[in-house]
Amino acid sequence: MIDLLPSQAERWQKVEALARNHFRRAGLGEIRTPLIEHTELFSRGIGETTDVVGKEMYSFIDRGDRSCTLRPEGTASVVRSVIQNGLLSQGPQRLWYMGPMFRYERPQAGRQRQFHQIGAEFFGLSSEISDAEIISIAWDFLNDLGLQELTLEINSLGTTEDRKKYRENLVAWLENFSEQLDDQSLKQLKQNPLRILDSKKAHIQELLNGAPMIGEVLCQRSQDRFLNIQSILNSLGIPFTINQKLVRGLDYYCHTAFEITSKQLGAQATVCGGGRYDGLVEQLGGPATPSIGWAIGLERLLILLSEDYFKKEVPEVYIVNKGCKAQIEALKLARDLRKSNFLVDIDYSGSAFSKQFKRANRSNASWAVVIGDQELLQKEVRLKSLKGETIDPGEHFVKISDLNQIIERLRS
Repeated sequence: MIDLLPSQAERWQKVEALARNHFRRAGLGEIRTPLIEHTELFSRGIGETTDVVGKEMYSFIDRGDRSCTLRPEGTASVVRSVIQNGLLSQGPQRLWYMGPMFRYERPQAGRQRQFHQIGAEFFGLSSEISDAEIISIAWDFLNDLGLQELTLEINSLGTTEDRKKYRENLVAWLENFSEQLDDQSLKQLKQNPLRILDSKKAHIQELLNGAPMIGEVLCQRSQDRFLNIQSILNSLGIPFTINQKLVRGLDYYCHTAFEITSKQLGAQATVCGGGRYDGLVEQLGGPATPSIGWAIGLERLLILLSEDYFKKEVPEVYIVNKGCKAQIEALKLARDLRKSNFLVDIDYSGSAFSKQFKRANRSNASWAVVIGDQELLQKEVRLKSLKGETIDPGEHFVKISDLNQIIERLRS
């Protein structure tokens, strides 16, 4: 778990602000859920056989003898909230969330034990259009950030019956090669065989090149649905590839699964992961509700963003001042200018004007506002342009009480 220092927090704020604006334009409502939930929510919502539940959760017994867990992901908490607060009775819900999650896993680049996710969830929408829309929201968000080398991978998991048939086919095939499986894959073969498809071991992936694919067992309805989604994505101009190894291991997943990856992240290439989970709401005690969502890891996202995206904002005005009375007038003027939406920096050093002007130039501010004994005597401020290319590069004296005239000159 790491601290975010001011220079880093400024980067996060820029991404978070863009996310909020992006979701606002898309008509999504924000939902905020607690950091701590009952452990049972995640064991049911993520799955007892997953590494997240089995090895990575921060769980504890509270003073009420209840098993509680720091949330390891966002979807289960959002599902719990929409059920508990009766949102599903109010029609389809299109929601987004952002915040910290917690997993006890091996830290690496872009992955800490406290990490942050941005996610979107649709409830009560079952059409192919809703699948394409939520994918497009993620794709457009990442493109708004200026990310390069992105790839959208999609697959169909079919219906419950399709998945059951595929699971049987995959297990029968893998059992013929059990001597080539590692210990983890052998364990998954008994508990959750579809998880083997996610293995990061090179020899397992090479073996899986000959495995049966889920596309071979999709019923006609599932095939038609998948083809329709591809057609919609094509009409939206969103490029994609089909990855038949992209399969979610839990039974409540169905139909569309997708990931957005980046070559910049190496082996752990996933930036955004999502899919349709029509069975989860019912599994967690709500009514049968078609649902689809995705999540983006913020730490990974910031690794991908270029330095140009995070060019530090520079002050528009740098106030040079000397003397106790001048400092007070400088602070008063800074407050007034900030209320008028100027980015203002004040020099508190009290050093000679020549040194303060050097700092003003290094700040890349457009204007220096000078307040000293002479200016106070004349009840004026001196405005000096710091940009050599300006049409009017000289100095200007304006009454310190004439805020409108000061603002007009600074904006000229």
